[in-house]
Amino acid sequence: MPRTIRDSIRINDWRRRIARGLMRLLFGAPAQLSNEPLPRTGIYRIVICHISHTLGNALLLTPLIQELEATWPGAEIDIVTRSQVGQELYGHYTGVNRVFQLPSHGVGHPLLWLRGIRGMRKAHYDLAIDPDPQSQTGRLLLLMAHATYKLGFTGRKKSGNVTHAAAIPEALPSKGQRPVFLLRSALGDSVTSTSYPVPDIRLDTLESAQGKHTLARVLAASPATSSSRRKTIGIFANATGPKLLGPDWWTPLLQALEASCPDYQLMEIVPMFGRSMLGSRYPAYYSSDLRRLGGVLAALDAYISLDCGIMHLACAARAPTLGIFTTTNAAEWGPYGPRNHAVHAYDLPPDAVGRKLATIIESDASNAAPAG
Repeated sequence: MPRTIRDSIRINDWRRRIARGLMRLLFGAPAQLSNEPLPRTGIYRIVICHISHTLGNALLLTPLIQELEATWPGAEIDIVTRSQVGQELYGHYTGVNRVFQLPSHGVGHPLLWLRGIRGMRKAHYDLAIDPDPQSQTGRLLLLMAHATYKLGFTGRKKSGNVTHAAAIPEALPSKGQRPVFLLRSALGDSVTSTSYPVPDIRLDTLESAQGKHTLARVLAASPATSSSRRKTIGIFANATGPKLLGPDWWTPLLQALEASCPDYQLMEIVPMFGRSMLGSRYPAYYSSDLRRLGGVLAALDAYISLDCGIMHLACAARAPTLGIFTTTNAAEWGPYGPRNHAVHAYDLPPDAVGRKLATIIESDASNAAPAG
């Protein structure tokens, strides 16, 4: 494991240990497992305390929202989040009422932080949920909420009493599936099912149609578009920190991919800072609007990137998503669901990764083709 990753893990571990110690001083030992299931009736007002501000984490909350809508279709859901795009991501869910947007860093904006918390505390909820197995801030907000039932994970990493708790499922590391597991456990449902909702930003018909039109327009206008390639693979070559790999890695990968997928045109999804990562070799699309970008991603025949927030956006836009994992944990962060793949590339050279991606894409296309 690269030194920068080890150092980051070590710092985060110490930060969490300090936060856990303070929480236990204030709120006592971890919660005990409840013997009584959550009721299936009488739940009308729900609040989710989900504090992570990254795009990926924000999108990985949407499976829980889907599960809540399916369980209590007549309920309203409020969400407390530090994501600055929470309204864009959750606003198309019919069950979502309010999104309390806290600042990314509360220390620098204490008044905005307090305003968001005050808005949450004005309401009385039937159910409050802290869906994160590690966050101490999420647990603190849960304990501050006025709610009849309070649900969260229990274990040495969590503190404070809740009415319903579930042990952290070590055999289920997926960030998108664990919150759903938590709710199902509290309801007394079977937790052995392998069927989980897939992240979804609920693109509407107009957004999807506009995405298809935009993609066609981008391809038609680019001199790099080949008329012999009838399908399109989107490439997002950016990532954060040690996950970022440069042109020396991407070039042989894409050469191998193009050679193995002659029917597919490559196009680049340009990062938020507005600069091509692939030397402007391919048709390219840029948008600072996540829903508009999601519409274009949904029109792709396949999407490829390293582990990053846009990978989760592609999955949530229902694009066939291939996430390449070279450093982070694929079981924890990988896309899941039909035609979504976490591609293990920890020790593979880039050209081998390109051929592996091509095999997956061609296999998916073959399986999706109508018989006869």
